[in-house]
Amino acid sequence: MTDEGPIPEVYTDAVRRSETCGFARLLDIRVTAIEGGRVRVAMPIAGKENAHGTTHGGAIFAVADHAFGIAANLDGVDQIAISAYIQYFSVPAEGTLEAMAYRVSETERTSVYAVDVYSGDRRIASFEGVGFKTGVSAKKE
Repeated sequence: MTDEGPIPEVYTDAVRRSETCGFARLLDIRVTAIEGGRVRVAMPIAGKENAHGTTHGGAIFAVADHAFGIAANLDGVDQIAISAYIQYFSVPAEGTLEAMAYRVSETERTSVYAVDVYSGDRRIASFEGVGFKTGVSAKKE
């Protein structure tokens, strides 16, 4: 999963916001591809170990959550996460984590995104995030 793809010009603002995010800069998370509504980000593992010497689960969650956030905001309607869930499958190898986010479903007010996290070619975690569209006014009944 390490090949970098194109980032279409229409997503320049989403990438810029990601690159200026203090948390993403702290963890060195970068966007590597946006194509067909799918967002791929990468984060080096070095320096993100837990007390057991393996990659911290919070770091894995962070890279998945960041990919989700970018994907959920590609269409120009601001969204915030209202829930997120992650399953860890295995310990990552040394190197880089990559997360691929894509939309699973969408309503007028919410969206659901799936994110697969990889270490090399091995999927090490699966994340699901629900976004709430803050840029859409609520319906009046």
